[in-house]
Amino acid sequence: MLIQNKVSDFLVFETESVLKALEKINQNKNRIVFIVNENGKLSGSFSDGDFRRWITTGDFDFNIEISQVMNTAFLSKRIDASRREIESLFTKGINVIPLIDEYRRFVAVAIQDDRGISIGKHVISESSPAFIIAEIGNNHNGDINLAKHLVDLAVEANADCVKFQMRDLGQLYKGGEDKDKSADLGAQYTHDLLSRFQLSNESLIEVFDYCKAKGLTPMCTPWDLNSLNVLEQYGMEAYKVASADFTNHEMLEALAATGKPLICSTGMCTEAEIKKSVEFLKSLSAQFVILHCNSTYPTPFKDVNLSYIKRLQNITGGVVGYSGHERGISIPIAAVALGAKVIEKHFTIDKAMEGNDHKVSLLPNEFSDMVSKIREVEESMGKGGERLITQGEMINRENLAKSLIINQNLKKGQIITRSMVEIKSPGQGLQPLYIDQLIGRSAIRDFVKGDFFYESDLNDVPVESRNYSFSRPFGIPVRYHDYDKLKAKSNLDFVEFHLSYQDLELNLADFFIDQQSMGFAVHSPELFANDHILDLASEDDEYRIKSIDYLNKVCEITRQLKHYFPVTERPVIVVNAGGFNTKGFIPKEKTAQLYKRVAESLSQVNQEGVEIIIQTMPPFPWHFGGQSYHNLFVDYTEISDFCSNTGYRICFDTSHSMMACNYYGWDFHEFTLAVAKYTAHMHIVDALGVDGEGVQIGKGDVDFEILAEDLNRDAPNIQFIPEVWQGHKNSGEGFWGALDFLEKYL
Repeated sequence: MLIQNKVSDFLVFETESVLKALEKINQNKNRIVFIVNENGKLSGSFSDGDFRRWITTGDFDFNIEISQVMNTAFLSKRIDASRREIESLFTKGINVIPLIDEYRRFVAVAIQDDRGISIGKHVISESSPAFIIAEIGNNHNGDINLAKHLVDLAVEANADCVKFQMRDLGQLYKGGEDKDKSADLGAQYTHDLLSRFQLSNESLIEVFDYCKAKGLTPMCTPWDLNSLNVLEQYGMEAYKVASADFTNHEMLEALAATGKPLICSTGMCTEAEIKKSVEFLKSLSAQFVILHCNSTYPTPFKDVNLSYIKRLQNITGGVVGYSGHERGISIPIAAVALGAKVIEKHFTIDKAMEGNDHKVSLLPNEFSDMVSKIREVEESMGKGGERLITQGEMINRENLAKSLIINQNLKKGQIITRSMVEIKSPGQGLQPLYIDQLIGRSAIRDFVKGDFFYESDLNDVPVESRNYSFSRPFGIPVRYHDYDKLKAKSNLDFVEFHLSYQDLELNLADFFIDQQSMGFAVHSPELFANDHILDLASEDDEYRIKSIDYLNKVCEITRQLKHYFPVTERPVIVVNAGGFNTKGFIPKEKTAQLYKRVAESLSQVNQEGVEIIIQTMPPFPWHFGGQSYHNLFVDYTEISDFCSNTGYRICFDTSHSMMACNYYGWDFHEFTLAVAKYTAHMHIVDALGVDGEGVQIGKGDVDFEILAEDLNRDAPNIQFIPEVWQGHKNSGEGFWGALDFLEKYL
């Protein structure tokens, strides 16, 4: 069970609409929301089951207030109830319980199927990013200004949390605050440091408030019961249990009694002691995460024993983490790869300062580097499911792999023999491992020497073109060289010419003799000569001016094409406007300047007789130099604002925007509603995950039934193409398959 304090994804006010409740249900993925009044008091619930029962009444309006249809017969529990009491409410049909305070205010949710804890805005679970703690401890050396400066540096280093320590020396040490002359040297040294470098309780509380003001979660280790009482009175959200207290069941019991989440280190503990304390915490229904730890300062690499993390997961049956005292950042990064969901490292501004912890601490730049590399590792971990070919691999497979190719002409119905088949590059056709399945089959189409075999050649029924019926203009993407061949295969209303920069130098008369009876659109190249990627938002004025010049050339070519395609009076030019970055996403507050630069660049393009429309973009576009990060025309609110402010329209690419929704957790239906009125042209295609672009329609994440309903209502008559990846292969079979699928919707 996970108790989550962040309730915004589950909370709907009584006066909000049913539609708003449905959006929240889709957002939180738990199929239920809870309804509160204006004072935040819990008054009802609304689940997907409640919704289904409601719509069967036949009299429903999505805009009515949720209070009119909410379920008032719901279960809830007090936030201070024991875990056993809360867990007793879970049944086969109930896996989320709202938790309330003494005033019936909705303050948390208990989720049955998740394991972990929630601290402030952070959820620590098996599926969450690692919760990264900058352990300041006493590295402020008793200086409150240094403590606050360390907090500022932790914010800059992208820590999730900063941790301090509170001690009542009079209660903690057997000799009280006085120095014990009979103590061992180590104990005397530690006592001396603490007596000189402690911050007062009042100063620590001031620093905690400073953390919150900076948007950082504060945490503290109480080393004694008096300190725990002080922290409870303050309202500390969670506690860190020092390794030295993990065998102190009196302290553990007092901490568990607070009901707050606990993060517990296990340094200096035997496995038997760890098991005993874990069972003790479970008996108290405590919320806790256990950290693997070696309390040697610094810990030799040979003693770290990172492999114990997996064993610790089995012992606890829950989420685990790692608290490190070794030098450097490689060990915590590796710990994340092994499953650690909490990382704690000491934090200082000077490793030479007086005190035990400084020499095993990270400097701010080291800590920042660690956080960055942890996030890279997390991104690289994947989900461990079936291995799929990534977008980048698809491109390289096309270029580097080999295919099955026929070495002679062959008529439909004739038998394919081994002597007819050769294995050659490029890898645009059927992979060589399918050769045994191919040999002996009857050809389902005519072949010309040098043709590729395709996966469809292993089927008994070929994918063939035909005439289609849509309620809006439809077309397909083409190149100059395959235009004549593909246009003849169906009743297309228009084609979209996908231009390369080399196409800009070709003589159109070599491809078109007479005027054509269909319409056309143009997709501008993104890559130009000398590896220049179009970027109208570039901060480099020379680079941006070159992009403007290239786009002017595309506009001129489009005007020349109008001579051969007079049906289209003002053709659209689909443009990827730029705003990408190879190093990472830029802060949102900086995008406004980039949008302004795009608008300024477009004002310098001669758009007479043409309309430039900007394509909606994915978060991780593929350029010929590899994967980048896109910052513009990804967010539907920004797209709407740009179009509203400038008058430009867009090409709505459903694959790109589905990937953006998958990455940012947006609702694709909401995205479509926001951009539909600004849409002049559409690329309709499916997507998988955050970078699975252009998969065949119906094979990915797009719900085409809902999409079609939205488009037919809010973007009627807007033209589209099915931009399936490599859809032109085998005489356009990818396009024809997509149009077959879409015909019943559009």
